[in-house]
Amino acid sequence: MKVWIKYLLGVAIGLACALILPVDNPSVSAAVSFILDLFIRFGRYIVVPLIVFTGAVSVNKLRSSKLILKASAWTAMITVVSSVLLTLIGVLSIVIVKLPRIPITVDQVTETYSLGIGNLVRSLFPNSAFEAFLEGSFLLVPFLLAFLVGWESSVDETAFRPVVNLLDSLSKLVYGISVFFTEILSIGMIAIMCSWTITFRSVWSTGIYTPMIIMFLVDFVLVVGIIYPLILYYVCHDPHPYRILFAGLTSMITAFFSGDTNITLPLNIRHGKESLGIRRRVSGFTYPLYSIFARGGSALVTVISFIVIWRSYSSLAISFRDILWVSASALGMSFLLGGLPSGGAFVLLAILCTVYSKGFETSFLLLKPAAPIICSFAALFDAATAMFGSYIVAVKTKMIEHHTIAHFI
Repeated sequence: MKVWIKYLLGVAIGLACALILPVDNPSVSAAVSFILDLFIRFGRYIVVPLIVFTGAVSVNKLRSSKLILKASAWTAMITVVSSVLLTLIGVLSIVIVKLPRIPITVDQVTETYSLGIGNLVRSLFPNSAFEAFLEGSFLLVPFLLAFLVGWESSVDETAFRPVVNLLDSLSKLVYGISVFFTEILSIGMIAIMCSWTITFRSVWSTGIYTPMIIMFLVDFVLVVGIIYPLILYYVCHDPHPYRILFAGLTSMITAFFSGDTNITLPLNIRHGKESLGIRRRVSGFTYPLYSIFARGGSALVTVISFIVIWRSYSSLAISFRDILWVSASALGMSFLLGGLPSGGAFVLLAILCTVYSKGFETSFLLLKPAAPIICSFAALFDAATAMFGSYIVAVKTKMIEHHTIAHFI
């Protein structure tokens, strides 16, 4: 059975459970939350080892074949361009379409949010390299370790051949384990979908956030159904760009309903290899970097959310200067969300409201009930960007063996 069918079955069963189970019962609700947390932890379990060993092999092979600069340049360019593009789409959609106001609440702030740049930089260099295995949320730390190992092991191929062979074997071993984890996670989609449906039903039933959710959905269809395929068609001269969309279906399903970019990473790598034919030396390099830095989806939903809040608080039109500030701030801070695999979009919104001040310090609470749905769309955009972006890098570095759709997993 195809992997995407297994995940869709999990989604369907989870939806049925949410509609049948007495979710208002505290015991049932607690059980669903416990199982959900268990499978989220399960999904993240193999991510760090996969990044360390596969990333090290990727960097080693790319440097040995003198493709490290080309792959880095394309990855960086796609990260920036996609983030700018998604931010611009968010701005245009909310400026062109004026969404209804959201009733103002009087909720109190119970927690503070911060993206301290100093702490972010310090986290790149932990007290011990083995701390990379202890903290599984900020993937830049283990990837940096993998980069250093891969880079140095390619300096003297003869002297470090045993190390490279060991890394290669461990990479294949961990990949095999990750395949098992992705298969089991299809069962976990039952709990993930059940929990998501409960949240979505409560948000949708109010009708307050429905127009904003529809805008997110329309933007996603525009980006993934039209813009990204057109980019592939002209940049990669690919006559069938929609097969990349089909290959990324499982990853996007998981990202959307879990709202987590980290547990989507093993699925991206697996589908990149077995469906699209992206070679390991590219997939082990690009997918982690996109998961860490290519968070344009968070910028898109944050810009839309902030302007919705503005219009809810004020009857005055938001100025071009304010729109520019919000867009630039959301775009810039989206590159710092690597340590927040889930919930990053709402944290970014809270920070924007706090930094902007002018009475907006706590205004993000207007959207707090819809925060899980907002973050689901952010993760959905980011998963699609990772899949399309990695395919472009693979084509441009000629590190791909094209497969027919019949052979997709």
